[in-house]
Amino acid sequence: MASVVGVHQSETHSFSKPTVGEITLVEGIGVAGDAHSGTTVQHLSRVKKNASTPNMRQVHLMHRELFEQLARDGYSVSPGDLGENITTSGVDVLALPVGTRLMIADAVITVTGLRNPCFQINDFQPGLLKKVLFTNDDGETVRLSGVMGIVSRGGVVRSGDEITVALPPEPHYPLTPV
Repeated sequence: MASVVGVHQSETHSFSKPTVGEITLVEGIGVAGDAHSGTTVQHLSRVKKNASTPNMRQVHLMHRELFEQLARDGYSVSPGDLGENITTSGVDVLALPVGTRLMIADAVITVTGLRNPCFQINDFQPGLLKKVLFTNDDGETVRLSGVMGIVSRGGVVRSGDEITVALPPEPHYPLTPV
């Protein structure tokens, strides 16, 4: 069963987000009270480029299975440490196509793309960036640091909530960085 492992929110543009008891998703906005919520981009480097760009990064989801993989490589990463709003378990978020709808309690998140990890990950733990962003043997760039989405229907999300995955109609398009 796919489920929510933890929810995280921060009013500041800090790297990690503290775990909270629940988050409120607001349709078209994102996580209430989170620094990245809004109809237009909120990520500081993107605001500098074009502050009127629509926010396709309202909610950041990351799979707990990544933390387990990183632990095998000697890294200690816990839910919220890499700045996600929702930590998941039991769903391969990186394999979902664009437009997948994730239903969690009454809320719906539409997946828009991959998170493109930044150099700040190395400030958190040296060498971690090359574990979540690298080139594979086929010369393809691999990004493992979760997916981004928009809130299509608001609601409250808590740890333990079940996640239902609804794929979009075919053809399916692979996720790219947003």
